[in-house]
Amino acid sequence: MLIGTTPLEQLVSELPTIPNWDIEPVVLDGVEILQAQFELAATNIEQLLPPALHPTIPPLGHWSCWEVPDSPWGSFKLVKFRLSCRSGARPRTFLLGAFIDNQEAQQNLSNNWGLAARQAKISFVRSYDAAEFNVIVNKQLALDVKLRNPESLATADLQLFASMQGANTPSGVRLVQFDPSYEVNRTERYTPTIDHFAPHVWQREGIDPVYAVTAWGANTTIHLPKIRFVCRPDIDAFRGTESVAKP
Repeated sequence: MLIGTTPLEQLVSELPTIPNWDIEPVVLDGVEILQAQFELAATNIEQLLPPALHPTIPPLGHWSCWEVPDSPWGSFKLVKFRLSCRSGARPRTFLLGAFIDNQEAQQNLSNNWGLAARQAKISFVRSYDAAEFNVIVNKQLALDVKLRNPESLATADLQLFASMQGANTPSGVRLVQFDPSYEVNRTERYTPTIDHFAPHVWQREGIDPVYAVTAWGANTTIHLPKIRFVCRPDIDAFRGTESVAKP
């Protein structure tokens, strides 16, 4: 069985810190989401995961963009790049990088859920026949995703996987299970292309998205819950998963 081979502290250049588990759940209404999934041509994919996680074959990259019209921290756009994996027997994704355009939202997502994101300029466009999102970091294009040929999709057909995110926590350095729930109001599938991806800007050299797998868009209400589980990054999830619930 393949397992990740790189210590978490080497995979995440600056681990966010969750000071305590006493956070209030947050509801984000009217969020537009676009997501594209590509098979990756990446050698030694296990080097992109900590030992607690297992790579999938083939490796899949998930690029998603949230356009949040309102939140306790104001409106913001968030782009995440995640790698498909398993935690024990469960399908998960591992956060490889993220960008955001609102500093207060950046701080709260980091402090409460361990979602580390850097500041960037993010564009999100959705029309009746296409959609796209891109990320510009220090005037350099980091990502440009185009989605075309929308077709209606049943909301029940969406598969959404929890993300594992490295953070300093009250339990120590852990993988935090970030598992929002979604009330989907509308969804459609697309044909995706990545017109530009700069892996060095994401600090992920060697990754190349080569085959489009799927893409979708949705309008949804997102519930950001309290963290329930974390996992030690250095041993398998069967032994290293911990509940953070108070006794």
